[in-house]
Amino acid sequence: MKAEIITIGDEILIGQVIDTNSAFIAKQLNKIGIEVYQVTSVQDQRDHILQAFADAESRVDVILITGGLGPTKDDITKHTIADYFQDELVKDEKVLENVEYLFRKYISTPISDLNRRQALVPSRATVLMNRFGTAPGMWLERNSTVFVSMPGVPYEMRALMQHEVMPRLQKRFKTPYILHKTILTYGLGESAIAQIIEEWEDSLPPFIKLAYLPNLGKVRLRLSAKGMDKKMIEDEVEKQIQALEPLIGDIIYGYENDHTIEYIVGEMLKERGLTLATAESCTGGAIAQSITAMPGVSVYFRGSVVSYSTELKASILKVDKELVDAHSVVSEQVAKAMAENAQKLMSSDFVIATTGNAGPSKGDSDADLGTVYIAIATPSTIIVEKFNFGNHRDKVIKKAVHKSFELLQKEILKL
Repeated sequence: MKAEIITIGDEILIGQVIDTNSAFIAKQLNKIGIEVYQVTSVQDQRDHILQAFADAESRVDVILITGGLGPTKDDITKHTIADYFQDELVKDEKVLENVEYLFRKYISTPISDLNRRQALVPSRATVLMNRFGTAPGMWLERNSTVFVSMPGVPYEMRALMQHEVMPRLQKRFKTPYILHKTILTYGLGESAIAQIIEEWEDSLPPFIKLAYLPNLGKVRLRLSAKGMDKKMIEDEVEKQIQALEPLIGDIIYGYENDHTIEYIVGEMLKERGLTLATAESCTGGAIAQSITAMPGVSVYFRGSVVSYSTELKASILKVDKELVDAHSVVSEQVAKAMAENAQKLMSSDFVIATTGNAGPSKGDSDADLGTVYIAIATPSTIIVEKFNFGNHRDKVIKKAVHKSFELLQKEILKL
């Protein structure tokens, strides 16, 4: 069972908008055993769209389309679909009621005839009601191929996928069971891991595939299995993971269920009733931002001090000037003082502190570019580690953030 995703819009092709819709749709389809064969992006141009439809119909069973369903003249998807199916647009009274309701309830500007035209749909389409916007989704079939058109607004598309499209696809097709299990590792590169687990990888059954997914200091190992026997698939994947753990258990920090290490660490803190704060210099608040991007963190996150300058390290975090003069602002001693004093200032059980040279200039220190000291203050001690994350500023900051959470998790596990 194969699908193609077609995104429509010049804004994607010129890089003005990042296509997050395709990633979401692909992940949803994969959960029900539908393989994404191709992702195609096309212009807001009738002939280009028609050609994309014809090409996709020749090679896949399901075509999922997003974008181009707005009320303005540049939104031509609905008309082009009608042309492709040699159909006509007709007014759907339920869609019109929904459009008028949304304007009464949430939109301050008066409804116009242009907005009411959103109720026009191909006569042969099954309407998928969009409760969060005026453009309905549409389901059509031709020559056993399913076409689904959805708005490009991400939250509207996601709601339609979850509540309308996915249930219909599961009812329409018999699909294999697909299981992905992703092991999260820190501390070794993919080539080093590959050498350690080479024999294990070579012995995997043919229906289980391994993928290495490296990203700045961490490597995800994704096991993917597909078959019609769900229990057999689950049992075999679990068996293979149990065989893997003795080989690299020291660098495994968890298993991915759409959760990051920030989430995992946060859950560990919540379970133990512990708190966390950050004192950041070279990371500039990136650690705190990673934490506060998740809901519910106020249960354990106390706050952050971003002391980017040496003066603020002294005035807010009370880092002794003599300590800075003796050891440099980028040093083990200053990182330790930042963590210790932030722990007192914010009354937190744990503190992550960072100081370093992210580049491109050296700032207030002569330490090599890429040098970062990370301190973790715990309820009983403070540990400090030194790293060199290279000479690319963005890479240095991201690696420092990842490594900070890795070190924090290790210290939490010691309690």
